[in-house]
Amino acid sequence: MSIMFKSDDARAVIEGAYERFRATIPGTTSSRIVPTRHGETHVLVAGRADAPPLVLLHGALASSAHATAELGPLLERHCVYAPDVLGQSVKSADARPSLDGPAYAEWLVDVLDGLKLANPIVYGVSWGGFAALKLAAFAPSRIDKLVLLVPAGVVNGSFWQGFTQMVLPLALYRMSPSEARLRRFVGGLLTTLDDDWVTYFGEALRSYNLDIRKPPLFSPESFAEFKRPTLVFGAEQDVSFPGRPLLSRINVLIPHAETELLEGSRHAPPTNDAFRRRMAERITRFVARDLEACAGQYAQ
Repeated sequence: MSIMFKSDDARAVIEGAYERFRATIPGTTSSRIVPTRHGETHVLVAGRADAPPLVLLHGALASSAHATAELGPLLERHCVYAPDVLGQSVKSADARPSLDGPAYAEWLVDVLDGLKLANPIVYGVSWGGFAALKLAAFAPSRIDKLVLLVPAGVVNGSFWQGFTQMVLPLALYRMSPSEARLRRFVGGLLTTLDDDWVTYFGEALRSYNLDIRKPPLFSPESFAEFKRPTLVFGAEQDVSFPGRPLLSRINVLIPHAETELLEGSRHAPPTNDAFRRRMAERITRFVARDLEACAGQYAQ
């Protein structure tokens, strides 16, 4: 019996959605399977093979293909390794590691070892940001630079807003799916009501056994040994992890972190070329500060 999916047919629906999103990624992609102590992990590889490595960690109910498709010009500047996060993607093992303790850090260390990546740039989104922060806390030497987009585990939003804008619309849709109910739910989540993403969330909400666990909040002591350059984006209208409180607390957890507020953005930022270019340019400026000095280590 699957932990993650309602049925074999439900799993097949999400497999199909994965391939739809993968087909939108520019250039050639390939797959790797990496064994870890918490289960086999699928890794999507994209971008330039001769460029600096970037490990991309997607959010909940998404996948490597969903996240990679949103990178835009970053695919021209990096060799992207996108692991399918355990418990949150159809492509990796049907397992849900503990949110307490080092499980997600252990998983990522095993993935990096399997890919022969000593300390790449790590880019975590939402739930993937939580996994990236676990790595920063338990194995800080494995990260060169850290980029986080609306990471979980930093702050929580208002209970009432979360209930009225997310939990109740979700419950109503799962009880009796309709297009109107789906759009009410995704309207609190997506900045851009992109047809591809709206359709996918309808499929995901009907197919997954939802993981209702809430990632625990990190303490400042977790990052006492983490000194690597860090860039964090918060979304102004994020119901789950409100942008301004998130960025304020990041500066408590990781005082040296650079922060940027995405004004007008909900939890899932715009899914358009203009936003992809904007993010790519900002991340490239952040990464490039000392990239030339270590470029030789990637020329192999």
